[in-house]
Amino acid sequence: MLLSLAAIIVGFALLVWSADRFVEGAAATANHAGMPPLLIGMVIVGFGTSAPEMVVSAMAALDGSPGLAIGNAYGSNIANTGLILGLTAVFVPLAVHSKIVRKELPLLLAISCLTGAFLWNHELARWESLVLLAGFFGLIVWTIISALRGKGDVAEAEIESELEAHAMPLGRALFWLVAGLALLLVSSRLLVWGAVNVAEALGVSDLIIGLTIVALGTSLPELAATIIAARKGEHDIAIGNVVGSNMFNLLAVVGIAGAIAPMSDVPAEVITRDWPMVVGLTVALFVFAYGFRGRQGRINRFEGAILLGAYLAYTGYLIHQITGASAG
Repeated sequence: MLLSLAAIIVGFALLVWSADRFVEGAAATANHAGMPPLLIGMVIVGFGTSAPEMVVSAMAALDGSPGLAIGNAYGSNIANTGLILGLTAVFVPLAVHSKIVRKELPLLLAISCLTGAFLWNHELARWESLVLLAGFFGLIVWTIISALRGKGDVAEAEIESELEAHAMPLGRALFWLVAGLALLLVSSRLLVWGAVNVAEALGVSDLIIGLTIVALGTSLPELAATIIAARKGEHDIAIGNVVGSNMFNLLAVVGIAGAIAPMSDVPAEVITRDWPMVVGLTVALFVFAYGFRGRQGRINRFEGAILLGAYLAYTGYLIHQITGASAG
């Protein structure tokens, strides 16, 4: 048990550090290649911050732990919206200026409903997973087109300043791109091994572990990126990172896991407890941040507290289940 807990702690620390190096190396490499800043921010950084979830879920599927993969994806979205955006908005109210971010919000809601429809019969077939992956690649294409057409968008200036602040020579950028990815794989493998062992020792499902410990750990890169962006006044990057990551999680993370190992016994709790939480938080985010009737989209402190309170209540319920199972 102690060895497994140590594996989780070391895996988390290495995962967060390697994800940050991977994203910085990828962004700097793309910048050297002449890629437009908005495209780097929306595709490279968005993909990179979701890389931990993708790799962890792939490892979990390969290890025969589909519950951990689903829990990681849904739990990360719940943590991203409830904990990260909620906590950030409590301290720094977030305003939405970017037209691109406003277009992504209803798309995220539609994707959330689609994944729920696929899991409704408590199965995730390979063809459904391939549909999700096709949607992921379609999202990438749409994002590229939006970024190329979004010249002058508010988020572009924010991303340009970030690229200048993290500029590095091409050789160093390529090194961190490759080394960061390699360390992501190693740390994810370590984390999954420890998480599965802890779940078995506590007598709880790997779904619960995925929704709590693993989801929180793989969301740490988004937490760091969002808080830093908000403190710098880069509100559209802060919200855009979370929205993009959530779409990537639902399409790529779930899709990759299901394509590797189709799921024939998705736990009923996913549909009755976890998916409604994902959709509920997504609806709340859409209502708060979209901006209706000409009003600027914004997440104020009170709305941030609502998101954070929902996350804490949900997580508290899961922890109660864990402690109840271990006591029994």
